[in-house]
Amino acid sequence: MKIRNKLSLLFTAIIATLLFVFAMAVYLSYSQNREDEYYKELHKIAITKVNLLLDAKVEPSVLQLIYRNSQNVLFQEEVAIYDTSFHLLYHDAVDIDKVKENSNMIHKIIAEKQIQFYQGKMQVIGLLYQHKNGNYVITAAATDQYGYAKLTNLKYTLIVAFFISIILIYLAGQYLASRALKPVSDMVDEVEEITATNLDLRINEGGGKDEIAELAVTFNAMLNRLEKSFDAQKEFVSNISHELRTPLTAMLAELQLTLGKERQNAEYKESIQHAISDAQKVVRLSNSLLDMAKANYDHTEITFKKLRLDEVLLDARNDVLHTYPDYKVNIIFEKEIENDHSISVKGNEYLLKVAFMNLIENGCKFSAQHECTIAITYHMDHTILRFQDNGTGISADTVSRIFEPFYRGQNQEYAAGNGIGLSLTKKIIDLHQGTITVISELNQGSVFTIELKHA
Repeated sequence: MKIRNKLSLLFTAIIATLLFVFAMAVYLSYSQNREDEYYKELHKIAITKVNLLLDAKVEPSVLQLIYRNSQNVLFQEEVAIYDTSFHLLYHDAVDIDKVKENSNMIHKIIAEKQIQFYQGKMQVIGLLYQHKNGNYVITAAATDQYGYAKLTNLKYTLIVAFFISIILIYLAGQYLASRALKPVSDMVDEVEEITATNLDLRINEGGGKDEIAELAVTFNAMLNRLEKSFDAQKEFVSNISHELRTPLTAMLAELQLTLGKERQNAEYKESIQHAISDAQKVVRLSNSLLDMAKANYDHTEITFKKLRLDEVLLDARNDVLHTYPDYKVNIIFEKEIENDHSISVKGNEYLLKVAFMNLIENGCKFSAQHECTIAITYHMDHTILRFQDNGTGISADTVSRIFEPFYRGQNQEYAAGNGIGLSLTKKIIDLHQGTITVISELNQGSVFTIELKHA
């Protein structure tokens, strides 16, 4: 079921409930008022007849004649007058006698002064009347024909009005729901035009500040992220193709040339060495790409635990020195470690080690002495790591781009690389909600500073 129909039905159900409660209140209130008014009317008629009989001295036969000759004798109020000893003094129609009074009823009236009750649809009132000549018991009974007719008319009027109102309310609900959801319908039409080939399109946010406008703003923000992601993916694929093509092409050309004619063993060894070098480049690039893919995982998919940064750093140093024995890596603790908390963070050990290895390798690779110094210190809420080298440095116009994937500055002529290491390092640090900054001057070296919050 569409939201428009759901809203219309919900709106109709709520209003219908309110109308039903209102109609029932009106009906029950009118019914109660009719009942009370007719009991009062019976009381007046009873008092009037007893006064005519006792004070005006009207003969009972005259009163009975008037009663029998009324136009609606079947529904006319019937009055009976007794003394307290249950002697009948007057009755409008003894032969009809609607109430059928008995001694128990007379005694009850005397005891309670006044009673009223229903006999079928007929209302009955009994009262004790005090007169100068003594006390008298009066009963009056009748069916409120006109009152019931009005009550029935009111009931049918309320029923018809209720159902007509329900139809009108449903139509009004459909109209209001259509008007309220029109921006959503327009948004759906605009979204259907957006595909992978035209992610630059955006939906109209309008000038309002309602929930629909907020949804449009949020959707456009999502499209911005998707567009950036698609662009980054395209650039990534393009760069990957280029980076893989170069060493693979060189490897293939080297092997084809080697097979072209007979050569000396030394030449074969040299060719194989070149092929191995190109294969190592492909392996390093593949490992970097796998690390970058892992760093791009959803935060919830990566396991985080409490780690000591000095231990992770020592592991990274050992792995680098195992691969490059001629590198020199110095670690300096600027403060004495008082407890584990002061140097612990919540993170992923593998990814942090990859980030530290990248910075160590870069520091040693671009230094003439292949040396990097790491200083560790900490403050109340975070730990600071500084990776310093005395290498070629980075020019001011390229510092802002060194964290872009596959970007390689002027120092690529000094040492080979694939442009992934620093961008991967920044992604890992961002994933750990830390910061990484760089200060560098040409021919003066560089200092990379990492700040990570304590666990």
